[in-house]
Amino acid sequence: MSTADTPSASAGRKRADVRRNEQKLLDAAAAVFVRRGIDAPVREIAAESGLGMGTIYRHFPTRADLVVAVFRHQLDALAAAVDAAPTAGTPYEVLRQWVHQFADFLVTKHGLAEALHSDQAGFESLHNEFVERLMPVLDQLLKVSAAAGYTCSDVRAYDFMIAIGNLCIGVENFPDYQARRMIDLLLAGLARTAPPPASGT
Repeated sequence: MSTADTPSASAGRKRADVRRNEQKLLDAAAAVFVRRGIDAPVREIAAESGLGMGTIYRHFPTRADLVVAVFRHQLDALAAAVDAAPTAGTPYEVLRQWVHQFADFLVTKHGLAEALHSDQAGFESLHNEFVERLMPVLDQLLKVSAAAGYTCSDVRAYDFMIAIGNLCIGVENFPDYQARRMIDLLLAGLARTAPPPASGT
């Protein structure tokens, strides 16, 4: 019997398949929640992911389970953004991409309280986790961009994070509200008038 046919190898493949399906579901659910809110039909998430509704319910029996999982999935991606930054463009573009991704995350976060209903302690715990993990990331992105000469150096991560959150509030009440455009205007206000010269020039 080959190694590939052993029970442990089969179990390993199964676990890998389960992880891949879960990642597909979380990516799909995040995209649908940003477009339609956390009350979007499960069938739309199934269509987006290419997986069956039964698979979704096996992974996430309740909508609250799914929303919390999407929240943590987005949080992990945002927290890991600094590691990918060297290959993602200029420090200013890296900051811009992260802020747009953070804005999408806030849409899910706003829905998190509704999904958890009376579990205020659970919501507060997740909220604190979000602040503790993402504040240092944003602070680093701002400092790198400022050190490279792309943005002002006197912007506090805490103030900037609150400003982004305030610009995203309109999404809940006004269907045609363009949060990303408003965020780009905010970023333009941080930018220096000209990018720094390339090294060696």
